[in-house]
Amino acid sequence: MPHRRAVDTVKGCDRHPVGLVWRLPCVPVSEPDPSAILAIASGYGVSKALLTAVGLGLHTRLAAGPMTCEEIADAFELQPRPARDFLDLLVSVDMLAREGDGPQALYGNTPATARFLDRGQPEYIGGLPEIWELRDYRFWADLTEALRTGLPQNEAKHAGTPFFEAMNADPERLEAFMNAMNGSSLCNFQALARAFPFSSYDTLTDIGGADALLCREVAAVHPSIRCVSFDLPPVTRIAERRIATAGLEERIRAVSGDFFVDPWPPAQLITMGMILHDWNLERKQTLIRRAFEALPAGGALIAIEAFIDDARRRNSFGLFMSLMMLIEFGDAFDFTAAEFRQWCSNAGFSRFETIPLEGPSSAVVAYKDPG
Repeated sequence: MPHRRAVDTVKGCDRHPVGLVWRLPCVPVSEPDPSAILAIASGYGVSKALLTAVGLGLHTRLAAGPMTCEEIADAFELQPRPARDFLDLLVSVDMLAREGDGPQALYGNTPATARFLDRGQPEYIGGLPEIWELRDYRFWADLTEALRTGLPQNEAKHAGTPFFEAMNADPERLEAFMNAMNGSSLCNFQALARAFPFSSYDTLTDIGGADALLCREVAAVHPSIRCVSFDLPPVTRIAERRIATAGLEERIRAVSGDFFVDPWPPAQLITMGMILHDWNLERKQTLIRRAFEALPAGGALIAIEAFIDDARRRNSFGLFMSLMMLIEFGDAFDFTAAEFRQWCSNAGFSRFETIPLEGPSSAVVAYKDPG
C-alpha cells in the first residue's frame, strides 16, 4: 500500500469536521490529542444552546436587526451574566455573528441562520429543532437503557401509547409535527423535484404523504403530473387544507388509508419521504413489496432518506437519526443505500439510481422491469 502524503497525516486543521463543535488544532496522527474527545463529549451542551435559541425564537427576533446582550436578555427574560456566555457560545460555533466586544457588542444572524432559522423565511428548518428542544432532547438521557433493552424511551415508556397513535389523537400536536417535518424535508423535496424527470410520468402516489408537501413541490415544477398524497385520516385533513391553499386541488388529491392494510392508489411512481426508517425490518420489506406489487411495469419507487453511507463511516446525521428511531420506536432504524437496494431486489426491482439531495440526504430510485 503506498504511503499517504504528508498532508493526509494532519487532521482537524481550521475546519469543522462533522460532529465536532470546536476548531481543532493541527495534530499529527502519531500524536493523539484529547481535543476531539472533549469537543464531542461536550457537544450536548452546544447542541442544547442552539436548541434553546431556536425554541426562544432568537434568530427570528434578530432578523429585525442586531441587538446587545442586555437587549436580548431583556427581550427573553434572561439573566445578563449567563446570557453573555450563551450568546458567545453560539458565536463560537458560527450560530450567531457578533460585531465588537464588551457590553456594546452587537449580536446578529449569520447568513446561514438568517436563511434557515428565521421563522419568517420560506426555508426555515427550525421546526425539527423545536421538537428536539421541546421533547426529544430529554429522551436521549436514556440512550444507555435503549441500547440495552431495544425499547423506546419516549412518552410510550411511561404512558404505553405508541408515538403516532398519541400524536394523531391531538390535532394541535399533529400540526406542529407536520410543520417540523416540512422544515427538514422542504429542501430535499425541492431538489428531487428538479433532479428527477417527473414529467416523463403521468401519476404519482406519495405513501405517508403527510400534508402533501412532496406532492405540492413536484406539482409546482411539473404541471403535467397528477399526484395522490396517501395517509391516515387525521393527516389527510391537514393535507386537503394545504393543497387548497396552494391552489392545486385539480392536480393533487389527499386520500385516506392505512398503507399497511388498504389498497394503494395506483400510480406510475410511488414515493416514500422519510417513511421507511420509522419501521422495523419486516415492515420495511412489507412496504417495499407492496410498492412493487402496486406499480405497473416500468414504474418506479423513490425513497428519500438520510441514507447511511455503505461503509458506515461518514454520515453522522444518518446514524444519529437511526438512534433517534431506536429512542422513538424501539425496533426502527435507518439504513444504507446498499441495504435498501438489496431489499428492493428481493421484492423484484431490477435497476437502481441514486440522486444526491441536500446535506446528508439522498433519493434512491428502484425501477420495476418494463416487461
